[in-house]
Order: sequence, then structure tokens, then C-alpha cells
Amino acid sequence: MKKLISLITFAFTMFAVQTSALATSSHTVKKGETFWTIAKNYGVPVNHLMTANNTKHDQIWPGQTVKIPTNSISLEERKLLARLVEAEAKGEPYAGKVAVATVVLNRVESDIFPNTIKGVVYDKHQFTPVSNGEINKPASAESTRAVNEAVAFHGKGSGSLYFYNPKKTSNQWLRSKKVTVRIGEHIFAK
Repeated sequence: MKKLISLITFAFTMFAVQTSALATSSHTVKKGETFWTIAKNYGVPVNHLMTANNTKHDQIWPGQTVKIPTNSISLEERKLLARLVEAEAKGEPYAGKVAVATVVLNRVESDIFPNTIKGVVYDKHQFTPVSNGEINKPASAESTRAVNEAVAFHGKGSGSLYFYNPKKTSNQWLRSKKVTVRIGEHIFAK
């Protein structure tokens, strides 16, 4: 019970930090920070962060002030995406969790899927956790971190639009898609 309370407290703190971070329009760089770590902390794509700061190089210095672009992904959408990641990739490596979140973000950008995270997640017959109710269970702190990393990484991956566990599906259409990467038990494809 003590672990559960600690986990809930940690998750609440993560979401509270995200909320306050999203409201901030600038950040003072601390020693050891990079555009990548700042993007993950604020949950914004690293390329948007660099664009907002009018730079193509990744050098920043402690004490420097960087502009934080407005985040287009709401806290509600992040929570939904984290719950999907938890349900779809529980027991998978952290990289697999990031990749599952990335698939959803790629689908939002694609012309063949709905253009919102909620629309993609609840798109009919796409994700088993929606049909079996697992989507309603809370996300772990790791799944929440994976979502932030996927957002920060967005636009820099291989464009995966699908993932599946070959031990759990015989869908030939899905298996015919070009494989982009295999992580844990999942195959990612486009």
C-alpha cells in the first residue's frame, strides 16, 4: 500500500510539474541541460524548441534563457496517451513504450488517421486496450515519461504507423507492412 501511495504521489507530482512547465514561456538553462533534456521536461518536440530559439545547433550554456514554445498536446491527451502506452506496452522495454507513443503521434500527423490523440486512440478496432477496458487503468510514471520522450523525439523517427506482437496476431495485412524496428515483443512498421 505504501508503494502504491508513493507511486500515485509521484505521478501526481509529474503531472503538476508538466502543467506548470507548460505555462512557462522561458527557461534558464542549468548545468548539464541540453535542448533534448529541456524538450523532454517540457514535453515539446526538440525541433520546435530549437526553432523557437532560432538555432540549428544544439549548443546551450548554463544561465542562458531559452524560449519554450506553446505545447499543442494537452495534459488530458498526455494522460490518455500514457494510459494507452501502459496498457499496450506493459512489460516491454522503455524504448518500446516510447515507440508505442510515437506511433500514435505519427498517426495524428498522417492523412489516413484521425487528427487528434483522442481520435487516434479511440479509432474503431485499432487498440485492444480500448475494447477490453484496460485503457481506463492508470498509467505508470515510466509510461508518462515515455510519452514526454516521444513528444520530444517527434519528427525524428522512422515514421512508424503500426505495431504488433507477432505472437498475438496473424493479420497478414499488418504483417505485410514495411518493418521499421523491433523492440521487445513488438514489431513496428509503416
